[in-house]
Amino acid sequence: MPTLAVLTAAGSGSRLGMDLPKALVELEGLPLVLHAARRLCASGAVDSLVVTTPAGLAEHVAAMLADDPGVDRPVRAVEGAGTRQASVAAGLRAGLDDAVEGAAVDVVLVHDAARPLASPELVRRVVAAVRAGHGAVVPGVPVTDTIKRVLPDAGGVERVVQTVDRTVLRAVQTPQGFDRALLERAHAAAAHRDGDESLSATDDAGLVEDLGVAVHVVPGEGVAAKITTAHDLRVAALTLQEAR
Repeated sequence: MPTLAVLTAAGSGSRLGMDLPKALVELEGLPLVLHAARRLCASGAVDSLVVTTPAGLAEHVAAMLADDPGVDRPVRAVEGAGTRQASVAAGLRAGLDDAVEGAAVDVVLVHDAARPLASPELVRRVVAAVRAGHGAVVPGVPVTDTIKRVLPDAGGVERVVQTVDRTVLRAVQTPQGFDRALLERAHAAAAHRDGDESLSATDDAGLVEDLGVAVHVVPGEGVAAKITTAHDLRVAALTLQEAR
């Protein structure tokens, strides 16, 4: 049965210090969104893609992806919304509406263009875990820093109240994979807060957790790091150079 990938690319990229949306910022000559879409397709585990874009750029992104030989799956671009949660919901609706047999889509991946180097192997690992019976799957990497829980202090000097056991902590990445019906139910249950940035979910696994449904973790990877700052972009470029 088909797997749909929703690729979020509607972020502004203001922290990158660029004058264009983050997904269109180039990494070694190619936009971030194109790197991510190529790797989703190269996995062989994705049957169609929906990309959420900033306002007014859906046609541009759709044409760019359709013209790229590395994006060899049906792809549609739709405008995102004010929050990540709302953008994913819009992409999910569009992807299921567009499917030749929408009811047959059984696995949905939600991925971020801001993680452009997530490998095809990681995509396959997440999809395989969902198909093995885990309704919600996220990739995660062990936390290596010592983590302290603090009491906030407006003066800028915070008091430590606990050193957290880092052996049970994971830094979560994307793509995240879900049973389609479960993801639809999670978004429907949280739709009342998807327009408020302070209340909306920062990842889709959080919506599933809010339902009381278990989320499972598979091994993530260092190259799936998120690009947020100009320094992150330089590190990603170095990663590609080293890979070559």
